[in-house]
Amino acid sequence: MSEPSPSVVTPTLPTNSVEATNLMIHYYRAEMTRMNAWRARLDLTSNWAITVVAGLLSVSLSNPSAHHGLILFAMLIILLMLYVEARRYRFYDVYRMRIRQFERHYFGQFFQADPQGGPEPWLGMLAQDLRHPKFRITLALALRRRLRRNYVWMFLILLLAWLVKIGSPDLQAGVPLDPTRSIETMIDHASLGSLSGWVVSAAVIIFYTALGVAGLRGKDRGIDEVHV
Repeated sequence: MSEPSPSVVTPTLPTNSVEATNLMIHYYRAEMTRMNAWRARLDLTSNWAITVVAGLLSVSLSNPSAHHGLILFAMLIILLMLYVEARRYRFYDVYRMRIRQFERHYFGQFFQADPQGGPEPWLGMLAQDLRHPKFRITLALALRRRLRRNYVWMFLILLLAWLVKIGSPDLQAGVPLDPTRSIETMIDHASLGSLSGWVVSAAVIIFYTALGVAGLRGKDRGIDEVHV
């Protein structure tokens, strides 16, 4: 004789305002926890990027025999960090939006002197997002935001260090800096293996031009709002 299959327990929905309020409180705390977790991941990626920049710069600029290619390698590492952080930022933006819906439409209405009653369409939008969560920003927009807010300064520091390295590779060896050194000599110092200095310099110029275009093109939606 077969055992009876266990019955499926259907969770009950709130039946009064007190239960509904408790449900909203616990849901808000859950969304806040998830948002903070993804925010911490963003900070962790930025901290690692800063550590990489500081470490590679200290090795490159303190040692006259260190090749300038070390700084170019640092640029690639920071570009990878930027991509990873942009991916994490898209997840963070999903939960940030949900928290903002609570703050703007629930708590904001509650703190008004004369809150308006009636059905709220934002709850339907939030329910739909819970059933089928989607990214609210593209990867390109996430890259642009993180580049503008954090990584642009790291890339600029690396560019300055690279220019110093190819402009005065023997400065740390006690040889005084020659202000009359020509541009051709600096470009010759930029050679990397079988690649000539002109090719490497052109690649660096194209790379930073692409970063500048990516950081300046377009406008963020809701530019008057706070985005981290």
